[in-house]
Amino acid sequence: MKASRVRWCSVWVWVVLFLALGSGIRAQEARHVDVLKVEGPVTPVMLSYIERGIRTAESDGAEVLIIKLNTPGGQVDLMNRIVQALLQANVPVAVYVHPPGAYAASAGTLITLSGHIAAMAPGTTIGAASPVGQQGEDLGETMEKKVKEDLKAQARALAQRRGPEAIAWAESAIEEAKAATAEEALELKVIDFVALELDDLLRQMDGFQVTVRNQERTLHTADAAIRELPMTFVEQFLHTITNPTIAFLLLTIGINALLFELSSPGGYAAGVIGAICLLLAFYALGVLPVNYTGLIFIVLAFILFVIDVKAPTHGVLTAGGIASLIAGALLLFNSPLYRVSLVAVVSVAAVTGLFFAFVIAKVVQIQKKPAVTGREGLIGKIALVRTPLEPTGTVFVQGELWSATAVNGPIQVGEKVEVLSVDGFQLRVKKASGA
Repeated sequence: MKASRVRWCSVWVWVVLFLALGSGIRAQEARHVDVLKVEGPVTPVMLSYIERGIRTAESDGAEVLIIKLNTPGGQVDLMNRIVQALLQANVPVAVYVHPPGAYAASAGTLITLSGHIAAMAPGTTIGAASPVGQQGEDLGETMEKKVKEDLKAQARALAQRRGPEAIAWAESAIEEAKAATAEEALELKVIDFVALELDDLLRQMDGFQVTVRNQERTLHTADAAIRELPMTFVEQFLHTITNPTIAFLLLTIGINALLFELSSPGGYAAGVIGAICLLLAFYALGVLPVNYTGLIFIVLAFILFVIDVKAPTHGVLTAGGIASLIAGALLLFNSPLYRVSLVAVVSVAAVTGLFFAFVIAKVVQIQKKPAVTGREGLIGKIALVRTPLEPTGTVFVQGELWSATAVNGPIQVGEKVEVLSVDGFQLRVKKASGA
């Protein structure tokens, strides 16, 4: 009886060990990290993408959510909402400035500091977080001081767990627009790791302890699977048009299309395309630091183009319009991190100048030509008198018999007359020159 009990106990021990081992293996196999790729200015699309990524990572049990960041910054209110989302996440969030050559500038600095883990790839930079106005302009002295003090307090709170050196650097990034390389940031303890690639970061994070919603957690990422969470098509489209070069192209195409529609109404296609492009351009300009001086130069360029078409000046105004368009494009965004491609600027200016010099000008010339059909087409035609004009009679013109009135005395049958005007069904004529 005792031997039987011993055998059963041994069996149960092996079963428990097998189940525990199998459970551990399955847990290790199921371990994964979710990865977001965030590039470009801080926009509402970026905010919604990050929020969706956090929800997904929380629901699918990700070991950590990694945000690969490359941003020149953006609006402070959007940055604050992203920071809040990261701090309130129920999953560890690692902000990884990547790839080499990327930067977490301006608002990107505080976004990086707000992650439970902060990492950078070699050759990346962080900092230059001094605030500017919504159009990229310098703030007034009083407003600048208020905004800086608010951001410095926020930076101190985010960098507090990283030590006094990190706090001091974070304040100087806002007060003095200081920036740091990945190696400098690691030395100052502004970040936790410098990792060349994602696999390297996962290896370094393995065993790292973080605090998530006041709870200590140890990361197990060495053998974790990587799951990419790309933007949806709509998110990708809206994010793409916030590229400064794309926004400039949409603006110029929209204005060109609307002006073409106004010069040759009736087709509607150009008008619809122009309206759509302008709406998309206005969305992009609404989230980018626009310099309105540049926008005024662009509008002035199109005014000069139109004037040159209506009152030709042998290309003088068109040349001025091209120069104004180039200047406007170069001044459209204040920040050096938001620049329209110089190649795109010159190409668009040249194409737009040619468009107005030839296409629009030809349309206007065609509209100014006298009609060659219908009643208006009769003006200037030569007619043959069929019954005496004393002063009213009949004439034959373009295969039709018309009632006509002579304006310069009687005209006999068989003589030629020139049509001066059409009044209803009555022609006003005069004796043709050299008849």
